[in-house]
Amino acid sequence: MLYAQETTTDSIPNDSIQYWKKGAAATINFSQVTFSNWAAGGENSYSLSGLTGMFANYKKRKTSWDNTLDIGYGIIKQEGYKVRKSDDKIDFMSKFGHNAKNRWYYSAILNFKTQIDRGYKYESDPISKILISDRFSPAYITLSAGMEYKTNDGNFYILISPVTGKTTIVTNDSLKSAGAFGVEAGQGIRHEFGGMIKTAYKKEIFENVVFQAKVDLFSNYMENPQNIDVNIETLFTMKINKFLATSIMAQIIYDDDIMITDAKGKTGPRTQFKEVLAIGLSYKFGD
Repeated sequence: MLYAQETTTDSIPNDSIQYWKKGAAATINFSQVTFSNWAAGGENSYSLSGLTGMFANYKKRKTSWDNTLDIGYGIIKQEGYKVRKSDDKIDFMSKFGHNAKNRWYYSAILNFKTQIDRGYKYESDPISKILISDRFSPAYITLSAGMEYKTNDGNFYILISPVTGKTTIVTNDSLKSAGAFGVEAGQGIRHEFGGMIKTAYKKEIFENVVFQAKVDLFSNYMENPQNIDVNIETLFTMKINKFLATSIMAQIIYDDDIMITDAKGKTGPRTQFKEVLAIGLSYKFGD
């Protein structure tokens, strides 16, 4: 006589089930250049940057709750110039899902983005600078609900949300008065309602080489819905050993509500691009 029983979470004591997975990774990068009687010329400089990413993910039966927090900050100091900011971001995302069928989930997302410190645009004079951003200036809050498709390993998902609210916040008085980041002059908050597509992908393409990509597309139903806000981020991380790693990050942003003045003095919406190459100390811990 044979007897078989399917093991489910209902037959396992609650204290032995790991519903939460948590972890973090941190990287610190430093570079320094010094010249003395160098015939080819050059400027003494140093730079320091740090990046940390944390996650806390919950999974129980048909319910999932994924939380991530990315914080980055960097400075650079060149001879003859004061210390300047080279990188600055806070990005928090909380995603709740309930399985509908197979790999499809009812899903809702809260996303908050801002920065830590003031940002300046520097003129040709090393001392001249113009304030262009500040803490919570801007800050972006996005709330969306829709359907999400994701793989079992969690390395790919796409969220299609026809119901999305986006709020832009500017708390600095001078930036608020100038109508920076798409808010009305003198107003510190701008509300938008539209649809969003959000997707992310992660894959180890070679041993110890991981590629990650995120794409966010947003259309404002209330004003110029044909003008799509675009945010694309890519990241290559290469692990050298347990404590040394290198990374290459690139980001492209286009938002026709954000006016940027170019080198010729012309103001208008423009494609924003950022690239960061970093080599330094790295450590990962958690589940």
